[in-house]
Amino acid sequence: MGELWDIYDENKNKTGKIAERGVTKLQPGEYHIAIEAMILNSKGQILISQRAAHKKYPLMWECNGGSALKDETSVQAILREMEEELGLVFREEEAVFLRTHKGDVYFKDYWLFRTDIPAELVTFPDGEAIAAKWVTIDEMMEMQEKGEWIGSITREDHKVAMEKLGISI
Repeated sequence: MGELWDIYDENKNKTGKIAERGVTKLQPGEYHIAIEAMILNSKGQILISQRAAHKKYPLMWECNGGSALKDETSVQAILREMEEELGLVFREEEAVFLRTHKGDVYFKDYWLFRTDIPAELVTFPDGEAIAAKWVTIDEMMEMQEKGEWIGSITREDHKVAMEKLGISI
């Protein structure tokens, strides 16, 4: 059996139903929880990673994330994904909630973290990413314009993240 997700209703309440990734077709009004992290350093730069060649959207750059597994909270999911994908271990109290976006079949929770780890020390335990680098918000927007970026972080998200994390440059 593959990855299992809890199914939520339109108000983000668990329904008691379970979905299997890639198998279960969510019905109208059914959602799962997706998560994405924006990791900032003290300069306000954003840590991004390059997707592996075997992944959907190969070699594109993104902020990391994934989906919450069955019985996993949004914050537990983002902490797990950061460790699996980037080898970064954060504590729950370091996770700062940014916002939720409601898509067709998911609620995406955006989480913030702060670290000054050099990009060359980021590891890729699960092989989903192959490289990491720090970029400014302007560089990220340029990457998006060039078709090198698949994330959904906005300038406004970055501004709010800077405020929430107490970063001033």
